[in-house]
Amino acid sequence: MKFMSSASIVISSPIGNLKITADNEFVTKVEFVSDPESGSENDILNKAASQFDEYFKGERKAFDLPVKWKGTPFQESVWNALQEIPYGSTCSYKDIAERIGRPKAVRAIGQANKANSLPIIIPCHRVVGIDQSLTGYAGKQVDKKETLLKVELAIE
Repeated sequence: MKFMSSASIVISSPIGNLKITADNEFVTKVEFVSDPESGSENDILNKAASQFDEYFKGERKAFDLPVKWKGTPFQESVWNALQEIPYGSTCSYKDIAERIGRPKAVRAIGQANKANSLPIIIPCHRVVGIDQSLTGYAGKQVDKKETLLKVELAIE
């Protein structure tokens, strides 16, 4: 069995500090943090930091990073569906539920989004209410969702 050491960096972004964690092969977590703590770097983290910078400048529409997540089969089906939402587009929780063949699982879609350990890379911010309202994001931080969508829609 191969031992994977974990490293992390904190980058500054328009939605606050983002802590990116990776092992030697995969990005494993992105989280919102208040302190710009220093961390250790590796090649994956340097690539991730560069891609996040490009994303926030509007120069990158898709992340090209090896990622590893851990979830239930249902959560993983939701996260896979999220990756199919085009850059600059949104869809509703109901749309995702229907896409994965679970049309009555709208609330569970929200819980799977909440459990997404790779926000922005796995674009849960592109999921909105059926009336296009910006609902729940990263602990009710809807302003972050709004900023991410503005980055993608290139609107001020």
